[in-house]
Amino acid sequence: MRSFEGQFSDNRPIRRSPQEKKKLIAELKETLANLKPSAAPSLRTTLLARIKELEAELASAPPPRR
Repeated sequence: MRSFEGQFSDNRPIRRSPQEKKKLIAELKETLANLKPSAAPSLRTTLLARIKELEAELASAPPPRR
């Protein structure tokens, strides 16, 4: 099936609010903490990279408008 313009399946990033990013960071940290020792090291590095990326986005985000 072909997609139409503006459909969610288009190749574009998902926009998240700062609250959603904070929630996602918490979930990723929990996932990282619950990984078994036998988990692949690449999985750990990927999770850590995503957490750092989201934290950097939050730090550089402009303050919310009032």
